[in-house]
Amino acid sequence: MDGDTLYPIGELARRTGLTVKTIRFYSDRGIVAPTDRSPAGYRLYSIDAVARLNLVRTLRNLGLDLSTIRKVVDRELSLPEVAATHAEALVAQICVLRLRHAVLTAVAERGLTGEETDLMHQLARLSEDERRHLIEDFLDAVFGGLGVGSAFAGIMRSMTPELPDDPEAEQVRAWVEWAELALNPDFRAGMRRMAEDQATEQTSVLGPRRDLAAVVQDQAVPALAAGIAPASRHADPIVAALTGHYARLLDRPDDAELRCRLLARLESVTDPRRDRYLRSLAVINGWPPPESVTPAFDWSAQAVRVRIEP
Repeated sequence: MDGDTLYPIGELARRTGLTVKTIRFYSDRGIVAPTDRSPAGYRLYSIDAVARLNLVRTLRNLGLDLSTIRKVVDRELSLPEVAATHAEALVAQICVLRLRHAVLTAVAERGLTGEETDLMHQLARLSEDERRHLIEDFLDAVFGGLGVGSAFAGIMRSMTPELPDDPEAEQVRAWVEWAELALNPDFRAGMRRMAEDQATEQTSVLGPRRDLAAVVQDQAVPALAAGIAPASRHADPIVAALTGHYARLLDRPDDAELRCRLLARLESVTDPRRDRYLRSLAVINGWPPPESVTPAFDWSAQAVRVRIEP
């Protein structure tokens, strides 16, 4: 068979692997028109129809509509331009699917109510400007008016989520969890108290001092590893080191009032929502999972509490 040979629709179906019905459908819509007809009126196609049909099948499998495919095969549209347009559209569809997947997964895992599901869906669909506004509002509620210096500027940056333009489903789920916490008035108030405490600790002394978290980690982590009970006498020097450091931070005597204040400070860090915040933040920003400071602060709080209570 040479290039001038014409093929009946059955032969065309055999060569392309498409059904006769499908080829007839494309033919009726002018996508693959017959070259001629037999004396009996049957459609006849040239060899070019094979390549044309193979292209049509590929484009349909890629999700292009028949109107666009006809323009491509008729060379009214450039295939690369069409491919670029559809690739962009697919990116948007993928983002939508990721949002839906994140919401549905969270609903299933957390057993959310209808109202909670609706809120989660709204948070997942926020625009970039809306997300930025929520982030700025939260950070202002926590740090606003505290005379943020270079140290606090670094803390603010470390607490700022940066959701990528093309987030993974896990990042979307983490964003929704972050947003839920950021909108929670009680969580905001707790974070604000922590920021105020830290601001006081930074401004109460002259010269640089190690922050309380670093000292707690240094003192409590080895105690935990050694199995020292918070109420045991072996914890006495550790508590003395903590209270002494806090007294120096605030430039106040190490007395009962200071120890009560230290206890409140330690307990504020043990809020489990703080760990959730940091975990979700790490997922959003693609950071390594954070190490929880809660065990060390919880041990320290217990150790200080038993030495305050009668």
